[in-house]
Amino acid sequence: MGDVLYCTETANFGQPEIKLGTIPGAGGSQRLTAAVGKARAMELILTGKSFSGVEAEKWGVAARNFKDYEALIKASLDTAETIAGYSKVAVQACKEVVNKSQDLTLRDGIEYERRVFHGLFGSEDQKIGMKAFAEKAKAKWADQ
Repeated sequence: MGDVLYCTETANFGQPEIKLGTIPGAGGSQRLTAAVGKARAMELILTGKSFSGVEAEKWGVAARNFKDYEALIKASLDTAETIAGYSKVAVQACKEVVNKSQDLTLRDGIEYERRVFHGLFGSEDQKIGMKAFAEKAKAKWADQ
């Protein structure tokens, strides 16, 4: 799955495997339960019922939904451009700590985040970012 999931209102999501006499594979049951909670995941997985892009956003499966494909593409490109304008080192660290949060207890996750934060704090990009912020200027990242 991608880092940021966008969809159209009419997107169709589901875990229909029950209709085939099996269970969701490739971690589908685990990820769906983490995203929507046990009760809703049980309903969806046991019934094979699908859900829309509107529901996907409401339930936390998707970050946002859009009226049509053109709006989705525009927003996706705008988001990608925004992210690409930041320090690659910081972007990677953000992705790492958020992804790690799925595997750790809250306490361990906070400790992990603290270690990553301290590791970045002396980086070249952190210095560039702080200087640019203080000067109200756009940072020119070194990606270091």
